[in-house]
Amino acid sequence: MWITLLEALWGLLLGIILGLLIALVMDMFEPIYRAVYPLLVISQTVPTVAIAPLLILWFGYGIMPKVVLITITTFFPVAVEMLDGFRSTDHDLITLMKTFGASRWKIYYYVKFPSSIDNFFASLKISVAYSVVSAVIAEWVGGFNGLGVYMTRVMKAYSYDKMFAVIFLISIISLLLIFLVNLLQKIMTPWRNSHHEQSRSSN
Repeated sequence: MWITLLEALWGLLLGIILGLLIALVMDMFEPIYRAVYPLLVISQTVPTVAIAPLLILWFGYGIMPKVVLITITTFFPVAVEMLDGFRSTDHDLITLMKTFGASRWKIYYYVKFPSSIDNFFASLKISVAYSVVSAVIAEWVGGFNGLGVYMTRVMKAYSYDKMFAVIFLISIISLLLIFLVNLLQKIMTPWRNSHHEQSRSSN
């Protein structure tokens, strides 16, 4: 379990960083957006199971191909959601910042990133679930440790009770990670909690 979780977290971290960078570059440069966005959509039509054997062939049976596969799987929701958040930012606020002489980076720091926080956490919940599943799929194809390898072994031994136990464990891990994301969202957006409390008290 710990091997699979480690792979999932490393891949998720790299996927978040890659997704944010791609969203930032596409939002800043319109020609790059027009060139890259269709390729991003097309990349998601390739099944994960088809990519995994190639990564095993290129990077071996260690942790590297698993992390790469998880990164490929998890960056897309972050990139798309953050790009949507950047582009749906209030233009009046951006114009106001420009009138005060704010640089492009200050506009992102004070306006675009804060207004996209909900998009970020929405994409993070999807990516967290994808990360665990992708780690297990990568371990199915090739590996020495992890829940995916264990599932392959018990399936070959016809121990279906253990196989269902692993499936249940994977679901529990995914739910726990999503719960942690929700907790992090509450910590990072305290104004929303106060808003909900005010609306409840008014009701």
